[in-house]
Amino acid sequence: MIFRVAIPTPLYRLFDYRPPIYGPETAQPGCRVRVPFGRREVIGVLVSLETESEFPLSKLKPALELLDTTPVLTQDLFQLTSWAAQYYQHPLGDALQQALPVLLRQGQPAHFQHQTLWRPSSEADLNQLSSRAERQRELLTLLLEHPQGISTDALRAEGGNPALLNTLSEKGLAESFERPPALPHADNTGHELLREAPLPLHDEQLQAVEAMHRAQGFAPMLLEGVTGSGKTEVYLQAIQRCIEEGKQALVLVPEIGLTPQTIARFKARFRVPVLALHSGLTDRQRLDAWLWAREGSARILIGTRSAIFTPLKHPGLIIVDEEHDGSFKQQDGFRYHARDLAIFRAREHGIPILLGSATPSLETLQNALSGRFRHLRLTRRAGNAKPPRFELLDIRQQQLDAGLSAPLINRIHEHLARGTQVLLFLNRRGFSPALVCHDCGTPVDCTRCDARMTLHRQPPHLHCHHCDRQTPIPRQCAQCGSDQLRPAGSGTERVEDRLAVHFPKTPILRVDRDSTQRKHALERIMDQVHQGDPCILVGTQMLAKGHHFPKVTLVAILDADAGLFSADFRGMEKTAQLILQVAGRAGRADLPGEVLLQTFNADHPMLNTLVHAGYDAFAREELQLRRGGYLPPFAYHTLIRAEATRQGLAESFLLSLRELAAQQQLLPDSVQCIGPFPSLMEKRAGLFRAQLLLQAGQRKPLHQTVSILIGLMQTHPEARRVRWTLDVDPIDSY
Repeated sequence: MIFRVAIPTPLYRLFDYRPPIYGPETAQPGCRVRVPFGRREVIGVLVSLETESEFPLSKLKPALELLDTTPVLTQDLFQLTSWAAQYYQHPLGDALQQALPVLLRQGQPAHFQHQTLWRPSSEADLNQLSSRAERQRELLTLLLEHPQGISTDALRAEGGNPALLNTLSEKGLAESFERPPALPHADNTGHELLREAPLPLHDEQLQAVEAMHRAQGFAPMLLEGVTGSGKTEVYLQAIQRCIEEGKQALVLVPEIGLTPQTIARFKARFRVPVLALHSGLTDRQRLDAWLWAREGSARILIGTRSAIFTPLKHPGLIIVDEEHDGSFKQQDGFRYHARDLAIFRAREHGIPILLGSATPSLETLQNALSGRFRHLRLTRRAGNAKPPRFELLDIRQQQLDAGLSAPLINRIHEHLARGTQVLLFLNRRGFSPALVCHDCGTPVDCTRCDARMTLHRQPPHLHCHHCDRQTPIPRQCAQCGSDQLRPAGSGTERVEDRLAVHFPKTPILRVDRDSTQRKHALERIMDQVHQGDPCILVGTQMLAKGHHFPKVTLVAILDADAGLFSADFRGMEKTAQLILQVAGRAGRADLPGEVLLQTFNADHPMLNTLVHAGYDAFAREELQLRRGGYLPPFAYHTLIRAEATRQGLAESFLLSLRELAAQQQLLPDSVQCIGPFPSLMEKRAGLFRAQLLLQAGQRKPLHQTVSILIGLMQTHPEARRVRWTLDVDPIDSY
């Protein structure tokens, strides 16, 4: 018997080992195995059991230990991860590791951490203790009050002395035992599934729920609903049917910030356990949730991108909320897209999958328009809420105060006077995006990136948001020695300062990564907003989605031009999605809302289409442009990125790769090779970056070509001086 093992390395191959001395008869694919690898020991995943190897048996090292008697990776997860590694052209060993919780990667056993509890023995009686042993009698009394068991921490909290437990044990009056942790959020107080009744549905919601209920087997559906149209209620009622059938539901959300409020909404509706899976949990919490999902106890799983690798004993439904969000694409290492893996997984399980968004990605929308996905629409808001009124505010020839125009300031006054709230959106945190010498015009640049340092005032420092470099604020210009260094442009901190001057009696609440770093900071801000008193919210895209602000009647986007002229062909799509997601915070209750977009390009055709005709009209026009330009979703892309410490080295490596492939006639006519060319930001974190774009009308020839190029890159003489990565179906060209 030969163990074929996938090891977490950048190598695109598997490794053969002889079986360990103990336990080879229980070995199965999907089990973890500890093996020697060079001078260290690593934990790999057993892929297969073979009878032959390309190497002599005497040359093979023995595996050190088989860590599992049953596979930790279920067959469906093993298949999902293997497919993902193949599709995204990533080493299988590293991909399988990413599908496991951290503690399992470190070799910890795949079971719950049992808790040691104490209880009275069957013969326990206070009369067996002397009246002078007061502390022992108090402790035994506490144990008798908790015959099912109590932890030492709980005993201490109730005034008992756990140090005396061993004394009681020696006298035969107490005993310890181990118990797995209780499933959190389980509610056994009633036999009914629901804590609260479902909300009444309007006709479009009802059609969507009925379509979900009628779905048989694999059924991909796009739920395109304007913000505030009640998509979450459709999710809840679809999940209700899934739970009634004894199955589990997996809900993916794009960001950790949306997870707590989503979980709160689901817990308020269902009595069944609702568990979270995201990077904010401890390693132990994440493993426990993973295990509860695997054994089927957790009925509803809500998580971010990596939750797609959660095992499900009884899979019944997958929901991807805000499916267009770029957070679902992993941007380093194993560059998978969780939405696309969710579709693959639903197909393998033969279950429905619902992709929800107010602004669907053009790839998903094209799948719906072509009939591959069923297209469900929610065109009006739930309840009595009306869609907000849009207005393009032309700020050409206007004097701006930290990005605020006079008409906007007047409009804010009007809304606050009505007792409502205002939201201002600016996707730039910090005080100012640049610090510039007023005498020579030289900005303070990051020494490690082709980017300017952002000025922060709380606390005062310069910060590069690309490589995280932070420095004190200089006193003089490094170019001319002048002390006239002044901020240029506005960030959320500067807007907050100016708003405090214009509206001294109104609370100004800033929501960005800096203001919400402390634990529960965001929750405290949201609590203040939901009290309903007049206030001004100013923040970044953290405010763009998922939040319900019933008293916000004015939303202003301070820089609607960001992304209109991006070098990335997806720039206009991302801008439109962000604008509409932010605009959706206005007028979500009975109060009418309006949206102001400050722009220097009030006559921009695509911006006018978006504002006056809606996202559907904009998306159809954008799809026509993509079709004409032979761009996704009408073509498929793979980016080969390279980076090196010396300028030009990454570019020359990719050029050499292309020439080598051409010489060996490895590039088929159906695959276009574009580049190499420097990245949009050539220097980042001290490395110079370049990229090579491969484009084709079909996936198969593109993937075959990329596989061949991987082999060339691995044996390339310059490979040791350059770090290269692959990005299949990239969503960012940076």
